Amino acid sequence: MRYEVLIILALLFLNSSLAQDSTQVIAKKRYVTQSLGEYAAPDINGILEDDAWDLVEWGGDYIEFQPDENTPPSHQTKFKILYDSKNLYIGVRCYDSEPDKIVKRLSRRDGFDGDWVEFNIDSYFDKRTAFSFTITAAGVKGDEFISNNGNNWDPSWNPIWYAKAHVDDEGWTAELRIPLSQLKFGKAEEQVWGFQSTRRFFRDEERSLWQRKPIDQPGWVSEFGELHGLKNIQPQKQLEIQPYTVAKTETYEAEEGNPFRDGSESDITAGLDAKIGITNDLTLDLTVNPDFGQVDADPSAIALDGFQIFFQERRPFFVENKNIFDFRVSQSQAGNTFGSDNIFYSRRIGRSPQGYPDTSDGEFVDQPDNTPMIGAAKFSGKTKNGWAIGVLESVTSRRNATIINGEGNTRKEMVEPLTNYFVGRLQKDFNQRNSYIGGIFTATNRENLPEQLNFLHDAAYTGGLDFKHQWANRDWYVGGNLTMSHVQGGKEAIANTQRSITHLFDRVGADHVQVDTTRTSLTGTGGNVQIGKIGNGHWRFESGATWRSPELELNDIGFQRQSDDIRHYTWVGYQTLKPDSTFRRVGINYNHWTAWDFEGNHNYLQFNTNTWQNWKGNWNTNIGFNFAPIEYSNFALRGGPRLRQSPWVNFWNSINTDSRKKIRFSFFHNGRKALDNSIKTYYMEGGFVYQPINALRISAFPSLRINRDKLQFIDNFDDVGGSPRYLNGEIRQRTLSMSVRLNYTINPNLTIQYWGQPFISRGRYSNFKHITDPIAKTFEDRFIQYTAQQTSLTDGDYAIDEDLDGVTDFSFSDPDFSFVQFRSNLVIRWEYIPGSEIFLVWSQDVSRSGDPTEGLLSSLGDNIFGQKPQNIFLLKATYRFVL
Repeated sequence: MRYEVLIILALLFLNSSLAQDSTQVIAKKRYVTQSLGEYAAPDINGILEDDAWDLVEWGGDYIEFQPDENTPPSHQTKFKILYDSKNLYIGVRCYDSEPDKIVKRLSRRDGFDGDWVEFNIDSYFDKRTAFSFTITAAGVKGDEFISNNGNNWDPSWNPIWYAKAHVDDEGWTAELRIPLSQLKFGKAEEQVWGFQSTRRFFRDEERSLWQRKPIDQPGWVSEFGELHGLKNIQPQKQLEIQPYTVAKTETYEAEEGNPFRDGSESDITAGLDAKIGITNDLTLDLTVNPDFGQVDADPSAIALDGFQIFFQERRPFFVENKNIFDFRVSQSQAGNTFGSDNIFYSRRIGRSPQGYPDTSDGEFVDQPDNTPMIGAAKFSGKTKNGWAIGVLESVTSRRNATIINGEGNTRKEMVEPLTNYFVGRLQKDFNQRNSYIGGIFTATNRENLPEQLNFLHDAAYTGGLDFKHQWANRDWYVGGNLTMSHVQGGKEAIANTQRSITHLFDRVGADHVQVDTTRTSLTGTGGNVQIGKIGNGHWRFESGATWRSPELELNDIGFQRQSDDIRHYTWVGYQTLKPDSTFRRVGINYNHWTAWDFEGNHNYLQFNTNTWQNWKGNWNTNIGFNFAPIEYSNFALRGGPRLRQSPWVNFWNSINTDSRKKIRFSFFHNGRKALDNSIKTYYMEGGFVYQPINALRISAFPSLRINRDKLQFIDNFDDVGGSPRYLNGEIRQRTLSMSVRLNYTINPNLTIQYWGQPFISRGRYSNFKHITDPIAKTFEDRFIQYTAQQTSLTDGDYAIDEDLDGVTDFSFSDPDFSFVQFRSNLVIRWEYIPGSEIFLVWSQDVSRSGDPTEGLLSSLGDNIFGQKPQNIFLLKATYRFVL
């Protein structure tokens, strides 16, 4: 550990001696608004012609933020703000000496393309969260909820508000009407809100701000100016009801003799979402029989390491206010700390049933695709005095599979029990909003598990505490969290958890863990602590440590890849603050990570350096290198002994052309190579975005992944001639895919979108071997490879005759694979009034196994084209009542 301490001390010295600027305190600008009084409200048509605008003065004097901070912008911007008892009104003038060159690209909501102007309102005045409203010169609206002092921008927040834009001889203008019911603020005779405005001048890719913010000043919301003059406005208690109905028809290839797969099925469902403002600060969301259909399918992926794959949440009920419920176990600036691990992973709620019925030959099964929610409620928000509150309660229904035999007799078997999910989150700001402390508690309870589902936990509970303290104008910070989990269940369920790939208590040679088949509970801990400097000068850094104890288990309602890990990390970054003749911005970073398990084994050491560049012509590039001299895996042999991984090097590089152009290209590739050639991987993805007219955008991004690993796990055999066999082989895997999108925007409220992705992954195995000395320094000394005479393939099964006596010692199925998939979505979306929409969706899915002996392209064509896909036709209508 001595070299880590020396590095941290060197960092502290560098930051104190090399920072060119002392901490700046930028004066806060103020804009004073006024009530409309007896004046008529402005007509929201984008033209600043109403008499009411004469009531207030212009706010302006924007200052450039990017690329050359604290210089005059190419063109100035000014605004006016008015209010009445129900609404906030903003009028804005964006000057442009060449109005015919204003870029008016169309897109659906939250497109953020072309020229735009944005207003951020911190109506809580908590200096950490804000509401963002953006209007483009084409009239496209964008809205986001800002949290974590600008580190999170959530575009899923969709309030009801109104805006229009208009181009004239001086540039362009816009008018906004924001109902006060869509904002959150406390009771006070006179309000003071945080306020910021940003303009994007598209032609020069320039950003200018109303309130100056230095590039090296950390945070965003904390640096806002102030909006004054809001007097005697009353908090608006929000009440919205949104019923929906969905008509769905599904067609697919019929299976002969299977009554559950006759080729088609249809249904009509209805439900209700409601949003009730308990106070102006806190909102209760309710949903009855919610529709959680996703417009975009999850991307295709195959994991050969056995770990689960993390997918983003897209369901609106869970996405809104998700920042309040977020509790990551070990997020860091350095990365490589399993940053996706989270105490709450909402996709556990409504997941596919985890059980599958036992069947006999000749029986057919109707297996449910998902687990419906009976109902859910979410109480969330943030109070004026800094309390962030989140409570989520959800119940998913019991699901049964139906089984029918050849004689027509049916029976039902439970595949998912009635389950209750609870999440409670609380966080409090203090120390003038420079610090916070918080906690979270989750509970999963399953009702009356039958014998066939006794691998599930009866109950699972997690709790956590987190904190962050910032000082020196938020340049420095220290933070961390502590997590604890407790799961209960029958002996089989707890033994199953101990043997899962997340834990592997049964792995050979691990003296600090072992499977105890008598246990009915597990209790574990995790946590993270870090210190860093993020502002004031060119240099930044973060250093910290994170751990997950062997018994930590979050996967009932959270997401966790592995346990039994103690990890230290350090990140150092340098960035330029001013453009020069070549670059707009440049940064360079250094990282290192090192890890141990709870037995004290030093399992990992990796070094990284990388750099990124924003060129004068607005191209973006980056390049990075990794070197890992030490790596051992407790998980590679899936319960076998700890396995040495050979030292390796890695690189990555990307190039992105100017994003303002009608056609722009990007290319990314990375590669990894073990120093002894035991592993070679390469991935490349390139493509283009083409926008021939403002209303049409076309993109295509093909990718190719090549993986050659001489020690790819296949299976374990407990007893072969009195000793175990940890079977591995050499895999040559090729994965080819391409994502294609076409967006046509008739107007900002009516869009047509298409997405399609062909995907094929093929793996061929050879050179089978079993591990004999897993931690041998030389790669060839770690295993014994089977010869051609010891190996035979018959009818899809390999037989191994180790002593060549003509008797098979053990056998295994041919592990070669080819998985082919094509997914697509065609979506027509019409927002016929603000907040109310009609969706027409056509989804296709072709998924099947191909022939591993065929080529990639031929196998892709044979297994996609000419096959009958699964088609889903869906019509969804919603209406949003605002009461």
